[in-house]
Amino acid sequence: MSSSSDFQQDRHSFSGSPQKWNDFELPGDTLYYRFTSDMSNTEWGYKFTVTAGHLGRFQTGFEILKQMLSEERVIPHLPLAKIWEWQVGVACRQTGHQRLKAIHLLLKIVQCSTQGDCDLTLLKPLWQLFTHMENNSCHDTAKPGILLPLHRALAELFFVTENRVTELGSLQEYLLALNTEDHLHRCTAQ
Repeated sequence: MSSSSDFQQDRHSFSGSPQKWNDFELPGDTLYYRFTSDMSNTEWGYKFTVTAGHLGRFQTGFEILKQMLSEERVIPHLPLAKIWEWQVGVACRQTGHQRLKAIHLLLKIVQCSTQGDCDLTLLKPLWQLFTHMENNSCHDTAKPGILLPLHRALAELFFVTENRVTELGSLQEYLLALNTEDHLHRCTAQ
């Protein structure tokens, strides 16, 4: 089996019992295979299963979506509201680099969205995380002025989002979507 018709690239050869066969991945969208029998017995041959991609491959999905969001002619054909919902969910559930990449995609969606594409209420958990980080960074005197990558990413997300909703004329709805009623009462009391 190979990813090229001349069987020179990404070649995998198997022979003998099924226990000698291993799962493997081939790049691209085409698989070439050749079956050759040595005519030594009367078995029927071999059976193998080909699966296109793998579910849960975060990096692959990230790269594809990033590229699609970079193509202006593609954006009108994307279900931005659904992608927004998925990416907010990913940013809330994931940690580390995967969370940062999800936030990067959220930024791209905000920048190319029109009014109504993004349900801003979904950002509330990320806003709460950001405000928690903001409150803690004010009290952390050990590293003044140094923000963690997640803190910087969230700051950029909310800065860009606020500017975008201001352009679209929906700043009030945005602020109400992110804040709890308790928080608004405290701010009003202050």
